[in-house]
Amino acid sequence: MPQYEYVCEQDGEVITLLRPMSAADAPVEDPKGLGRVFRRRHSVFGVGGASPAASGGGMSLGGCCPCGKNAGSCGASGN
Repeated sequence: MPQYEYVCEQDGEVITLLRPMSAADAPVEDPKGLGRVFRRRHSVFGVGGASPAASGGGMSLGGCCPCGKNAGSCGASGN
């Protein structure tokens, strides 16, 4: 089941709920019972580091050969 984030319109508190996709935009009950209104917001996850364009467009293998061994240890010739 996906997680959705909801932000309170009155004070900005953010809560995360597990809900089926069919209920993603259904009204959210205020967990503190204060009658506040929450709206679903778009969340961003797993974003970090430089974009490929900013880093030169290539993928770094971290000093490893494409076979997964340390560079040069498998006998494959370098570029």
